[in-house]
Amino acid sequence: MFRKSLAFLLCVAAVSGCLTSCGKDENSSSDGNTTATTMDAAQNIEIANFTEPQKGDTIIIMKVKDYGEVKFRLFPEYAEKGVENFVELAKKGYYDGLTFHRVIKDFMIQGGDPVGNGTGGESVWGGEFDGGTDPHLIHASGALAYANSGSTATDGSQFYVVTGTICTKDDINYYRQNGMNISPQQEEIYTTVGGTPWLDGGYTVFGQVIDGLDIIFKLQNVATGANDKPNEDVIIESMTVGEYNGEEIHWFMRDYQDIAPTAADVDVMNFTEPEEGETIVTMDIEGYDHPVMFKLFPEYASKGVENFVELAKSGYYDGLRFHRVIKDFMIQGGDPAGNGTGGECIWGGKFDGGTDPHLIHVAGALAYANSGSTSTNGSQFYIVTGEVYSDNEINELINNGYPLSEDQKELYSTVGGTPWLDGNYTVFGQVFEGLDIIFDIQNADTDEYDMPNKDVTIKSVTVQQYAGEDVKFRLSDYEGGTANDAENADDAENAETTEETTAETEAETTAANADSEETETTAE
Repeated sequence: MFRKSLAFLLCVAAVSGCLTSCGKDENSSSDGNTTATTMDAAQNIEIANFTEPQKGDTIIIMKVKDYGEVKFRLFPEYAEKGVENFVELAKKGYYDGLTFHRVIKDFMIQGGDPVGNGTGGESVWGGEFDGGTDPHLIHASGALAYANSGSTATDGSQFYVVTGTICTKDDINYYRQNGMNISPQQEEIYTTVGGTPWLDGGYTVFGQVIDGLDIIFKLQNVATGANDKPNEDVIIESMTVGEYNGEEIHWFMRDYQDIAPTAADVDVMNFTEPEEGETIVTMDIEGYDHPVMFKLFPEYASKGVENFVELAKSGYYDGLRFHRVIKDFMIQGGDPAGNGTGGECIWGGKFDGGTDPHLIHVAGALAYANSGSTSTNGSQFYIVTGEVYSDNEINELINNGYPLSEDQKELYSTVGGTPWLDGNYTVFGQVFEGLDIIFDIQNADTDEYDMPNKDVTIKSVTVQQYAGEDVKFRLSDYEGGTANDAENADDAENAETTEETTAETEAETTAANADSEETETTAE
C-alpha cells in the first residue's frame, strides 16, 4: 500500500519566475545532485538527525492553525548558514501567516513562500544563498530542509518537512546499485523510520522535528488540487524562536501512540448490532430494489449523528448523487453542488465531529469527508469499501506509524477497509444492510475526477427505528459476496505487481485529495 514508484524532487521557481516542478522515478538513476561521490562522504559518518538538543539550545516552534505546535531541533554545527537564515527570518515574523503551498502524501509538506505558489521567497540576506549539504544530516522522516531550484546555491526561504515512506531492503539495494553509497546506519534509519533517501546530497537539511511529528503526518493528508496545493489553506500562524528546556522528545511516529487516543486499548464497536427501537437511517438509491441501512453511534459521535439525522429529516440528501467513486476505497456523496465543493451542517457552515477510537474505517463504515481536519465537517459523507490487508501489509502499516490493535488487525485482514484514514475523520455509522449495493456502486464507470459518468442518485434518506431486520455487516453475508473475504486476501496479494499496487495507491491518494471537502488518503 505504501510502495510508491514515483517520488518528486523539490523544486521552487527558477530565475525566470516560472514554477518548476519535476518528478523522479525511484526506478531510475538518481539525479545529478545525488552523486556517488557525495554519498561516499556519508559512509563512515554518524548520522546526527536524532541527537538530542542540550538545555538552552535554540529551537524553532511552528504553530499551524487548527493543528497545533511542531518543534524543531536545529543543527548549526552542520548547516550554519541554513540555521542562521531560518532563525533570523522567524525572528522577523517572515513566516507568520504563510501557507503550506505544496503537500504530497508519503513525501513531504512544503511552505515558506510569501507568494504562496512556489515562485517566491528570499533569504535574510536578500535573494538566494548556498546552504550546502553535510553527510551528518539525512532526509529521515521529520527532517527540515530548504527547497531549491537545482542546487543548494538557490536556497531561499522555502522549506519542507519530510514524511516519506519506510524503505525495504530491496529499495536500499536498488539505490546502492544506482550509485548511492548508503551506510549501515542510514539503512537502519530508512528501513525503520523512513524518509526520502534519494534527496540526500541535493538539499540543505538543517533541522529535525522533536515534537509534533504526528501533526506533520496529519498535514500530509489534506485535500490537494493542481500543483499539489491544498484546496483549503494550511496556515502557519507563527514561527518563533525558543530554547530547549529538557522537554520530552518524540522523534518517531511510534512515540505518539501514548499521546494521541488510539484503539489499542478499546474494543472496536462498528459491528455492534442495533437494538429494537434504536434510531437508524435508511438510504434508497435509484436502480436498486432494496435499501442501504445504517446503524448510528451517538455514544461515540454525538454531533456527527445529530447532524446527519437532522439533515436526513429535512430531506437535504434526497435527490443528491454520489459525486465521487473510487473502487476499493469509498463512495462519496452529500454535496448539493454535486462536485465536492458544497454542503454545510445543520448549524450552518462547518462543525467539529471529532474522532473516537471505538470506530474505525472498516468496510461499510459511514464517515464525514473533510478538508484537513474534523473541524471542517459539513454534509458530505463517504462509505468505505476498501481492501482486505495481508499480514505483510498490516506490518507495513504499523511500521509507517499506524498503531493497530489486535482487534483492528483481525478486522482489516478479514473484512477490509481503509485503516490509514483512522483518527482523521469522523466515523459515525456502519452499514448493516445493503453493503452489496455499496460494493456494486464502487464499480461505476467514472471520469478523470472520479465522478460517475452516469448519475448514481440517492432517492431518499429517512430516519426510522430499528424493527429487528436481519443484520448483514460483512460482504460474505450476501449471496455471492466474497470480494472482501479473508480467503481472497492472499490471492489478491499474489496477483498484484509492484507497479499495479503503486498505480492504484497513487490514484486513490491523488483522487482522495482532489476536492475541497474530501476524504483523504488523506488518511492515513
